Amino acid sequence: MRPEILFPLFRTVGSLKGVGPKIAPLIAKVAGERVRDLVFLPPTGVVDRRYQPKVIEAEPGRLATLRLRVVGHQPSPNRRQPYRVIAADATGEVALVYFHASRPYLEKLLPPGEERLVSGLVEDYRGQLQITHPDHVVSPDEADELPLIEPVYPLTAGLTARTLRRAVDQAVAGVPDLPEWLNGPLQRRHGWPGWAEAVRGVHAPAAPEDLEPLTPARQRLAYDELLANQLALVLVRAKQKRRPGPVIPAGDLAAKAIDLLPYQLTGSQRQALAEIGGDLASGQRMQRLLQGDVGSGKTVVALLAMLEAVAAGGQAALMAPTEILAEQHYANLVRYIEPLG
Repeated sequence: MRPEILFPLFRTVGSLKGVGPKIAPLIAKVAGERVRDLVFLPPTGVVDRRYQPKVIEAEPGRLATLRLRVVGHQPSPNRRQPYRVIAADATGEVALVYFHASRPYLEKLLPPGEERLVSGLVEDYRGQLQITHPDHVVSPDEADELPLIEPVYPLTAGLTARTLRRAVDQAVAGVPDLPEWLNGPLQRRHGWPGWAEAVRGVHAPAAPEDLEPLTPARQRLAYDELLANQLALVLVRAKQKRRPGPVIPAGDLAAKAIDLLPYQLTGSQRQALAEIGGDLASGQRMQRLLQGDVGSGKTVVALLAMLEAVAAGGQAALMAPTEILAEQHYANLVRYIEPLG
């Protein structure tokens, strides 16, 4: 049974504030249907807003964060002309340009005479600096809401970066502080943070370098994923072992087939056959991966294992991913087993 402390992670994304029936399917498309899917959606990049020059120092073509005082509004005379808000610091002016803008909205966002932190791409238009549709506009009291290093997530049509970021922030805020499950000396040796701290760190990088795969937070989460997968496999294998399977002893049919082969089996093939034979005779269900390079002789090993099952009165099937490959396998198998009668 799932512990109650994990319930918030398994809620649907539609339970998050601001995620309605139109947005939830879009988030599910890029992350998943559950809050946990947002928690494990790592940023793919960052937007660096740490460049904070005076207006006179602002370089066109760079993303800048400026502290400005709103001078005045210049509403557009018609819908084809942009709405301009003039703002300045002690060194110069910059125009904030909006197309198809709502005047009441902009007057509330940028009240004349008040200071605002504005972040966006600086451009030079006919000798005047401007920022078209700033990414962020906040009051100095809300400076903490303007991320100087802003994580970037994958998007899909209809889903804005701001909407997804708010959903991710809510998901991460609900991450519980779980009891530590890693080996203490291992965690200390690598300098890994706790799980909840690692999750928060991945979604709040302090520098572009924090997205590197070998940072402590990312290493910790990668190890957790590998550990969880291995534990799941252990549980599956343990369950399989508790379920009895048929006992298939070594028979004469496979031995005859080996004698009829036009070549000698390699040592690796014989070892693989011996291990498979041990599994078949154990009375436990076999779960085994037979791995080898192209042309190393995996098909004949599979055939010989199939013959052991047939000799014991069972059936065997060899599946292939394509019809062409299935026909090739059939032709090869017939060639091997016809001499057996």
